[in-house]
Amino acid sequence: MTVTTFLLLLTVFATITALATEAAKKFLDDQKVRYASNIVVLIVALIVGCGGTAIYYVNYSVPFNALNSVYLALMGIANWIGAMVGYDKVKQAVIQLGGR
Repeated sequence: MTVTTFLLLLTVFATITALATEAAKKFLDDQKVRYASNIVVLIVALIVGCGGTAIYYVNYSVPFNALNSVYLALMGIANWIGAMVGYDKVKQAVIQLGGR
Protein backbone atom coordinates (compact mmCIF):
# COMPACT_ATOMS: atom_id res chain seq x y z
CA MET A 1 0.00 0.00 0.00
CA THR A 2 1.40 3.36 -0.96
CA VAL A 3 1.32 6.42 1.27
CA THR A 4 -1.13 8.10 -1.11
CA THR A 5 -3.51 5.14 -0.91
CA PHE A 6 -3.19 5.06 2.88
CA LEU A 7 -4.03 8.76 3.17
CA LEU A 8 -6.92 8.51 0.73
CA LEU A 9 -8.41 5.56 2.60
CA LEU A 10 -7.83 7.31 5.92
CA THR A 11 -9.72 10.39 4.72
CA VAL A 12 -12.66 8.32 3.49
CA PHE A 13 -12.73 6.17 6.63
CA ALA A 14 -12.50 9.19 8.95
CA THR A 15 -15.50 10.77 7.22
CA ILE A 16 -17.52 7.56 7.47
CA THR A 17 -16.46 7.12 11.09
CA ALA A 18 -17.53 10.64 12.04
CA LEU A 19 -20.96 10.17 10.49
CA ALA A 20 -21.46 6.69 11.97
CA THR A 21 -20.32 7.87 15.41
CA GLU A 22 -22.80 10.73 15.42
CA ALA A 23 -25.57 8.33 14.38
CA ALA A 24 -24.59 5.90 17.15
CA LYS A 25 -24.45 8.67 19.75
CA LYS A 26 -27.87 9.98 18.70
CA PHE A 27 -29.30 6.47 18.91
CA LEU A 28 -27.79 5.95 22.37
CA ASP A 29 -29.09 9.34 23.53
CA ASP A 30 -32.59 8.48 22.30
CA GLN A 31 -32.41 5.21 24.24
CA LYS A 32 -31.20 7.14 27.32
CA VAL A 33 -28.09 4.99 27.57
CA ARG A 34 -25.02 6.34 29.36
CA TYR A 35 -21.84 5.95 27.34
CA ALA A 36 -18.34 7.30 26.95
CA SER A 37 -17.93 9.12 23.64
CA ASN A 38 -14.32 8.03 23.27
CA ILE A 39 -15.29 4.35 23.54
CA VAL A 40 -18.02 4.75 20.92
CA VAL A 41 -15.53 6.43 18.58
CA LEU A 42 -12.97 3.69 19.26
CA ILE A 43 -15.38 0.88 18.40
CA VAL A 44 -16.73 2.55 15.26
CA ALA A 45 -13.26 3.62 14.08
CA LEU A 46 -11.78 0.14 14.45
CA ILE A 47 -14.70 -1.48 12.64
CA VAL A 48 -14.62 1.04 9.79
CA GLY A 49 -10.82 1.31 9.54
CA CYS A 50 -9.90 -2.35 9.82
CA GLY A 51 -12.97 -3.58 7.97
CA GLY A 52 -12.55 -1.06 5.17
CA THR A 53 -8.89 -1.89 4.76
CA ALA A 54 -9.69 -5.61 4.65
CA ILE A 55 -12.28 -4.93 1.95
CA TYR A 56 -9.67 -2.91 0.03
CA TYR A 57 -7.21 -5.82 0.30
CA VAL A 58 -9.75 -8.32 -0.99
CA ASN A 59 -10.89 -6.01 -3.80
CA TYR A 60 -7.36 -5.33 -5.05
CA SER A 61 -6.00 -8.84 -4.34
CA VAL A 62 -3.51 -7.63 -1.74
CA PRO A 63 -2.13 -10.62 0.18
CA PHE A 64 -2.79 -10.84 3.91
CA ASN A 65 0.85 -11.21 4.98
CA ALA A 66 2.46 -9.95 8.19
CA LEU A 67 3.31 -6.47 6.88
CA ASN A 68 -0.14 -5.87 5.40
CA SER A 69 -1.73 -7.07 8.64
CA VAL A 70 0.28 -4.42 10.49
CA TYR A 71 -0.95 -1.82 7.98
CA LEU A 72 -4.50 -3.01 8.61
CA ALA A 73 -4.11 -2.49 12.37
CA LEU A 74 -2.41 0.87 11.87
CA MET A 75 -5.29 2.03 9.68
CA GLY A 76 -7.72 1.23 12.50
CA ILE A 77 -5.62 3.17 15.01
CA ALA A 78 -5.01 6.10 12.65
CA ASN A 79 -8.71 6.25 11.87
CA TRP A 80 -9.52 6.31 15.59
CA ILE A 81 -7.07 9.15 16.25
CA GLY A 82 -8.36 11.10 13.26
CA ALA A 83 -11.96 10.65 14.34
CA MET A 84 -11.21 11.66 17.93
CA VAL A 85 -9.95 15.06 16.82
CA GLY A 86 -12.58 15.35 14.12
CA TYR A 87 -16.22 16.24 14.51
CA ASP A 88 -16.39 16.91 18.26
CA LYS A 89 -13.44 19.29 18.18
CA VAL A 90 -14.84 21.19 15.19
CA LYS A 91 -18.23 21.43 16.90
CA GLN A 92 -16.58 22.62 20.12
CA ALA A 93 -14.61 25.30 18.23
CA VAL A 94 -17.74 26.58 16.47
CA ILE A 95 -19.60 26.83 19.78
CA GLN A 96 -16.69 28.65 21.43
CA LEU A 97 -16.35 31.11 18.55
CA GLY A 98 -20.10 31.77 18.54
CA GLY A 99 -20.14 32.40 22.30
CA ARG A 100 -17.62 35.24 22.22
